[in-house]
Amino acid sequence: MSSTSIEPIQVAQEATTAPSLLALFHDVRQHSLHITEALRPEDQTVQTMPDVSPTKWHLAHTSWFFETFILREFVAHYRPFDPEYEYLFNSYYNGIGAQYPRGKRGLMTRPTLDEVHAYRRHIDGAIAFELSQSDDLPDWADLLVLGCHHEQQHQELMQTDIKHVLSYNSRGGVVEVLTDDTRTAKAADWVAHPGGLVEIGAEDSSGFHFDNEGPRHKVWLEPFRLCTNLVTNGDYMAFIQDGGYTRPELWLSEGWAAVQQEQWGAPLYWDSAPGQKLGLEAPVMHVSFLEADAYARWAGKRLPLEAEWEVLASAPQLMGMHGKVWQWTNSAYAPYPRYRPASGAVGEYNGKFMNSQMVLRGSSMATPTGHARDTYRNFFYSKDRWQFSGIRLAEYQ
Repeated sequence: MSSTSIEPIQVAQEATTAPSLLALFHDVRQHSLHITEALRPEDQTVQTMPDVSPTKWHLAHTSWFFETFILREFVAHYRPFDPEYEYLFNSYYNGIGAQYPRGKRGLMTRPTLDEVHAYRRHIDGAIAFELSQSDDLPDWADLLVLGCHHEQQHQELMQTDIKHVLSYNSRGGVVEVLTDDTRTAKAADWVAHPGGLVEIGAEDSSGFHFDNEGPRHKVWLEPFRLCTNLVTNGDYMAFIQDGGYTRPELWLSEGWAAVQQEQWGAPLYWDSAPGQKLGLEAPVMHVSFLEADAYARWAGKRLPLEAEWEVLASAPQLMGMHGKVWQWTNSAYAPYPRYRPASGAVGEYNGKFMNSQMVLRGSSMATPTGHARDTYRNFFYSKDRWQFSGIRLAEYQ
């Protein structure tokens, strides 16, 4: 492979032939378009804060990924759809070149949404043509699988970002679905673990995983317990009613500063639908790490370490480990022992972000089907709360 090669990621478990790889690619690409079906063109061009990207940009950037790392690298006869797109839709790959400023993506009225859709069709056609040349997997099959998982990440971002965008509409837009949770409410309990030497991280033979999920390694844990339930809206309401946002002793210094500067008084979107009934049994979501940590202190508990979360992820008593909300951990996002980023620009995918962020585990209601894993390491800054992020409590025994 070229300088953008990555370590083998066991494509065989996802696609064993070129036709099956094409089917995977097609399904992922179609799902991105499915997410946008209820949106109007105007919805897809707006950026409400620097962390939020327009839907149009997500649609273009995910196409840029396939064009940049596969078609331009491995297909000699390929000609770029538009040379300017290398700059416009490069997210953060300095090894590729300069990027359009992230915080100004909403100012980009050209290319139009129709032109972005044409770009997607062009990329889809080019990939399909190359995969039709043989039933054997091409040399770049691993990169195509990575690109599909990359697009699935952006499918979740598309939903979190458009929710933030539509929340600014005077007609109410999209706000939190504050209805009763689909699970059967049960009293919170605790699942214990004896601690000791455990192993976490993805095995090389376990199928696709991002590079930051490995290598598998040993971690020492003290005896601990995880709460069987996620923290609910009702639980969090009690924290608010007890003055949670007015008591500096509950907050980290950065958190208390954010409460003052941002005027936080409740999770994001709680004030977006006045009079709407709050589903008290539903998991609280759209809270930052700083809020999650303050709540845990108020409750006399703590947030779990990511290793604690992973070693108990499959315990049948634990509810909502996947498919509800991402769960903040008290683990900083850092490389695992012996971690090495891939060579070339694609090595910037995860490795260069391993500082100043906190790890979340699990998956959310917006995570695409099949994209969740117990070893998945999501990561955001401690103040971020526009994601579907929630809370699970832990304590030492």
